[in-house]
Amino acid sequence: MRVEFDDVSVVLGGTEVVHRASLTVEPGTVVGLVGPNGSGKSSLLRTLYRAVRPSRGTVRVDGADVRTLSGRQHARQVAVMLQDPHTDFDLSVHEVVLLGRAPHHASFGRDTVEDLRIADDAMRRTGIDDLAARMVGTLSGGQRQRVMLARALTQQSPVLVLDEPSNHLDIKHQLELMSTVRGLGRTVIAALHDLNLAARYCDRVVVLDAGTVVADGPPAATFTPELIRAVFGVEARVLEDRHDRVLAFRRADADIFPDGAAPVPAPVPTESEISS
Repeated sequence: MRVEFDDVSVVLGGTEVVHRASLTVEPGTVVGLVGPNGSGKSSLLRTLYRAVRPSRGTVRVDGADVRTLSGRQHARQVAVMLQDPHTDFDLSVHEVVLLGRAPHHASFGRDTVEDLRIADDAMRRTGIDDLAARMVGTLSGGQRQRVMLARALTQQSPVLVLDEPSNHLDIKHQLELMSTVRGLGRTVIAALHDLNLAARYCDRVVVLDAGTVVADGPPAATFTPELIRAVFGVEARVLEDRHDRVLAFRRADADIFPDGAAPVPAPVPTESEISS
C-alpha cells in the first residue's frame, strides 16, 4: 500500500519541527528515516499514525487522507510500534498481542481460532512464544519491545510504522527484528538511529536535518562521507567485509584512524548464523 507525505509541515510548541517534507513510499518497500536527534523523524511519522496533525500538507495511505479515516479504518491500514510504549497494564503477553486483532472485530467480538493462530505466529516470529503467560509489566525493556512488534504484526495492516524499533534491544535481537520486518512484504517506514541497520535492511533511506529532507535514495548512494559529515558531524568510512558494506565512524575532532584507514569491525553475522 502506497504512503504519501505531501508538503508536510509540523509545528509543536510554536516551533516548526518538520518543514515541507514530501516523499512517497511505494508498496512493499522498507524505508528508513534517519537523522540526528531533533531532526523531525518521529514527528513526521506521527502524522502518519495521527498522533499529531500537520500544520501544512497531507498524509495519504492508498490515496486517502489519513485524517478522513475512521479509527477502525486507519488501524486496519496502519500498525505502529513505538519506541517507548505504555505497557504498565495488567495483561499477559498473549493478551497484549491479541489486542492487535481488535480492528478486525465488531464491538465486543470474541477472538476466533484464526485470531489465535495469527497471534501465535507473530509471537513465534518475534521469539516471545515462551513468554506468552508472563505479565507484560514483569518483562525487560527489550522483551516488551518484541511484544509490541508481535502485536503490530498481529494487526496485519499493510503499512507498518516503526519508531526507533531497536530501542532497548541487544544486537542479536536488533538484527532479528529488522530481518523479520524486512521479510514481511509490507510497506514499512522506520525511524532509525543506527545507520548500519538502515544500510543493511532498508531499500531506501530518507535523511532529515532540522526538519528538512536533505537526501533520499538507496543507502549505498546516499550514505556518503560528505553527507554524514554535514548532517551528523562525524567522519565516516565505508568498509567492505565478506558479509556487508559497513560504516565506521569517528568524531570530527578526534583522530582514531591515525594510519588513514578505519579499523575493520568484526563481521556482522548473517540471519542463518544468528538462528543456528
